Parts: sequence; structure tokens; C-alpha cells
Amino acid sequence: MTHLKGNQRAAYVQSMFGRIAHRYDLLNRLMTVGQDIRWRRELIRRLNLSPEALVIDTGAGTGDLALEIKRKHPQSVVVASDFTYEMVLVGKQRPGAHAVHWVIADAINLPFASGCADRVVSGFLLRNVPDVPRTLDEQYRCLRSGGQVGSIDTTPPRDNWLRPFLEFHLHTVIPFLGRLVAGDAEAYTYLPDSTEKFLTAEHLAAAFSAAGFKAVGFARRMFGTIGIHWGHKD
Repeated sequence: MTHLKGNQRAAYVQSMFGRIAHRYDLLNRLMTVGQDIRWRRELIRRLNLSPEALVIDTGAGTGDLALEIKRKHPQSVVVASDFTYEMVLVGKQRPGAHAVHWVIADAINLPFASGCADRVVSGFLLRNVPDVPRTLDEQYRCLRSGGQVGSIDTTPPRDNWLRPFLEFHLHTVIPFLGRLVAGDAEAYTYLPDSTEKFLTAEHLAAAFSAAGFKAVGFARRMFGTIGIHWGHKD
């Protein structure tokens, strides 16, 4: 699955997330032992949102990040954008979803005006796109001058004494949970495979800088397997 490129990869990812949409949120909580909630809150704190900010959540899925932003900043305008219809459909049924604007759109070709957003965020998007530089270029384009970008994503385990335990979690525990809860072990085999083949936190930070973002920084969480990145547009 992870060897697919371009449109084939995009089609595979779209189909996969469509299949697991109904169990996606539950499995996220199980796989991370609920820590994904803390990561989203940390990212939101780092973005220093003004009360009436316009925020675009790209690859929003079922809206975890978008809904949390709206909950913490009720006067903000939040747009949740994702290219998988089934994920958006589940998200629109969640509590508070009526206060968020939902859009079906591809993260590598966003239908938003240049310079329209105060913040552009993503949660577990970049690992899944067929073209990371183009995706970051789109996020940069949509941001106004002085706007901020932020992302949460998985990052390959570092080569230390924890690696065998992390690989056991990735390659045994996660597919087992996927089979048990979602009935789809293949989708949750893709997750660890795509994590190990994705950019390191350092290389992803470099990709943000290459897209034009300034003051790029990141923090590792979950024993180094999660990267929270941020930056701003001059």
C-alpha cells in the first residue's frame, strides 16, 4: 500500500478512510491511550488564536481538531476540509458539528482564496498525502501574512532501546485493534507502514521551511513517535 504513488495512493487512502470512518475516533483513542486529545490541545495552545480567527483544518477527517478549536475559541470561524466523504459525514453528526463549516476538498488542491486564513492546521494528514511539498505550498498559499501553520503527525521511531517495544505496538497491537474494532486489519497495517516510511520530525520541519514558513519548530510526543510542528508566514 505505502509503495503507491500519486493518484493511486490518493485513491487508496480515500477508500481506506471511507471504510474505517465509523470506528476511526474510537480507534484513535485506543491506539494512543487517549493521548491524541492532549496533542491537539497542545497544538491549539501553540497557535495563539485570536478570538475571531479564521482557521482551516485540512484533512480534518471526522473533525477532532476542528471541533476542539471551536470549543476552545467559540468566536472563531472554523472550516473542516477533507476529501473522504464518509469521514465528513461522521464528523457532521458529532456534537457541536453545526458550528463548523464542512467542505469536501483535497489537501493538495484547496478551494480557498489565497491569504484568506489566520491559521491552517492538520492532524495526521501529511503522512497520507501523495505530495508533501505541494500540500505545504497550498497551506502557505491560504495563509495571510503573519498567519500560523500547525500539524500533528506520526514520525518514525528513533533508533534507541525503545524501538523494539514501539515496533511491537505498531506492527502487532495496532493491526490487532484494527481487526477487532473496525474489522479492517489492512487499514491498520497501513498506519504503521506509512509511519515508518514517513519523514522524520527533522526532515518534516525542513519541508515546512522549504515551503516558506519561518520560525519552524517541533516537539516529539508518545516516545518520539508523534511530531507536533508549527511555523508562520511572514
